[in-house]
Amino acid sequence: MQILKGLSVLCAAMMSGGIAQGVLAQGAADDYPNRPVTITIPFDAGSSHDTLLRPYVQSILENTGKQFVLVFRPGAGTTIGMAYVAKAPADGYTLLSVSPAISITPSVYADLPYDPVRDLAPITLLSKQAFLLVVHPSAPYKTVSEYIAYARAHPDELNWGTSGAGSATHLPGEFLHFLTKTRVTYIHYKTGSQRLVDLLAGRVQVSMASFSNAMPHIKAGKMRAIGVTTNKRVPDWADMPTIEEQGVPGYDFSSWLGILAPARTPPTIISKLNGYFVNANKDPNVKKFEIEGNILVGSTPDQLRQLIGTEMDRWRRLIKETGMKMEAQ
Repeated sequence: MQILKGLSVLCAAMMSGGIAQGVLAQGAADDYPNRPVTITIPFDAGSSHDTLLRPYVQSILENTGKQFVLVFRPGAGTTIGMAYVAKAPADGYTLLSVSPAISITPSVYADLPYDPVRDLAPITLLSKQAFLLVVHPSAPYKTVSEYIAYARAHPDELNWGTSGAGSATHLPGEFLHFLTKTRVTYIHYKTGSQRLVDLLAGRVQVSMASFSNAMPHIKAGKMRAIGVTTNKRVPDWADMPTIEEQGVPGYDFSSWLGILAPARTPPTIISKLNGYFVNANKDPNVKKFEIEGNILVGSTPDQLRQLIGTEMDRWRRLIKETGMKMEAQ
């Protein structure tokens, strides 16, 4: 009887302790944030993440009075900034801006000082940036299906210009030709501008390009777009079909922007942060950035977690099965 009584007291103490911790966590969330929150950007100032996040932090400040500050920790293929946040206190005051690099780096670096799944907690996917499959205007193929047929009939003959092995203009090409069982020759340039110069001159026949880089040349008739990389058409060019709907099932590629926190950040704080960013997506000053292939999303934490996991599996499989070489930046 004494043992049973002792167990009852212990269970009651544990339950009351759990309740107390829950009350404390809720209290912390109610008061959160009571000082500036930093968002670590693992790129240089002036990058696309810098440009896109500024209207978000301004919107949150204007609508809630809460201050979010951007800090820059570039280097080592974004791993310096990611490692910093992964090891930061899980109190909601140090966040991380992420791109598809979080899904690619585990396949490039053998000794990452953090685990991108275990050590970081997703908050929201803010936006996706679509790319265009672009070709020289003299090319005999005017659709993706025609391009694939040509590549199949002429293996390795087409030159695909990239801005570096493992870049956002290389990986989508590898993915496209992996899915279609076709082959091209990849020409890796040190700068994206030289890649486009050679495409315009016809020295390379095909590449991927952002809307902002491609549209001036497309409008001038010096470049032709034949497909968009996301699995849904983009709002500002709804007439341009996706690569997937032109006969490549499962094709989907974008450069995206997400927000994460250190793992073990209280769920109540994650939920509050998600609300801040998702609501900011409705702000006219944020929505005006839904141009040039940029698609606003505002996902749940679980949706971002699924995206990261799916892309990690995709790139790991692609790199293994194609034997492609990746460059550690």
